[in-house]
Amino acid sequence: MKAPVLHTRREVLRSLVGGSLLMPGILSSLLAESAASSDPLAPKPTHFPAKAKRVIFIFSNGGVSQMDTFDPKPALFAADGKMTGVGGGLSNQQRVLLKPGWEFRPGGKCGTPVSDLFPHLRECMDDVCLIRSMKGDDNEHYNATLGMHTGSFFFSRPSIGSWVSYGLGTENRNLPSFVALAPQMPYAGLQIFNNDFLPAYHQGVRVVGGKEPIANLERRTTQRGLQELELGLADVLNNRHLAARAGDTDLAARIRTFETAFHLQTEAREVFDLDKESDETLALYGLKRGQSEGFGWQCLVARRLAERGVRFVELVDGSSAKNWDQHGDMAEHAIHAKNIDQPIAGLLRDLKRRGMLADTLVVWTTEFGRTPGVDGTKGRGHHSACFSSWLAGAGVKPGIIHGATDEIASTVVEKKVHVHDFHATILHLLGLDHERLTFRHGGRDYRLTDVFGNVVHDILT
Repeated sequence: MKAPVLHTRREVLRSLVGGSLLMPGILSSLLAESAASSDPLAPKPTHFPAKAKRVIFIFSNGGVSQMDTFDPKPALFAADGKMTGVGGGLSNQQRVLLKPGWEFRPGGKCGTPVSDLFPHLRECMDDVCLIRSMKGDDNEHYNATLGMHTGSFFFSRPSIGSWVSYGLGTENRNLPSFVALAPQMPYAGLQIFNNDFLPAYHQGVRVVGGKEPIANLERRTTQRGLQELELGLADVLNNRHLAARAGDTDLAARIRTFETAFHLQTEAREVFDLDKESDETLALYGLKRGQSEGFGWQCLVARRLAERGVRFVELVDGSSAKNWDQHGDMAEHAIHAKNIDQPIAGLLRDLKRRGMLADTLVVWTTEFGRTPGVDGTKGRGHHSACFSSWLAGAGVKPGIIHGATDEIASTVVEKKVHVHDFHATILHLLGLDHERLTFRHGGRDYRLTDVFGNVVHDILT
């Protein structure tokens, strides 16, 4: 094979000054020089056959009450106002029990009970695997949110989306492998989609919605081909520079960012443009034509990103200031539920009718649950001893309930699922062994599930 002609920076700059007449030829030889360079986000083989190709991860920030949503407790209705100091998940402090604020009714043909907070989602329970036995390790928002996203409750670690990007690469080189639809920041802030010690190109790209979902997407010039030529040249020179600094992940990330940013100027505009969606589809998500924000918008954009090959899409529901953390009055749960109920149900229905639910894993969770006893005036406190989450889609048994809590939803009594087990199961559905998906940092191998965790095989098809 003929060796490529190497050009100096001086030759390149001289051609630019000369009107770029020589640039196409120089760029062609430079591209040949770097053709063998590897793409760190190229698709990677799975450890074993995968059921899911992608994940849509919905996070409701603030601590959603299990006994007011997905875990009915008749005994708690009867015990309203009574004192208790028992129950494995409660502290020794005496508490006045508080009855749930909403009635439960069976959903779908499977009959899974869901409260009146989620009437639309209740109709979709035939497609949902409900886990009532979730367990975390911390009762503070920051730590619990960190744990749910990174597997570490006390130290910064890579987020689950970054681990998925690292383990699988991307199916679409024109879009990021990991996108966070986060108009507002939840507890733990940017850490929920941070790469931490993983190479920087695995960090999630934040999308905020509105007229400019991603800042600075306008092209620098309208002259046909000029921007492509300039960026192609920059890419070749940058990769030559990187070849001598193979361990510099920040440099590699900047190079990859240039490439992604350019493609985003074309493909991302199409993703966020909902004009071609039918009125029926918009109505499914509770959207009005022209609307470019709100949780319905997040859900529809998540579907559009998923069908274009984005590996991991997170939807953030709520901020660190306005969320599900109802200490004062549990009635406020109704405001937040109304915001997400129809959009999530619409997302599940839309994925299913398009045949995408078969290879898309939809996850809904919160960071922890709430106490059976009253906190404040008419609210509930933080409670990591038990809470509810659910999964739907690829490889998950539909229409089932896994695990159980005691009669007042204070502690897990059957089939506990720790956050590490939850993460291990998500990775398993993607064809990744959570014990083999590791990254060496600071002299040791790290993984999403820390030092323990088991795949919950009972919920898998």
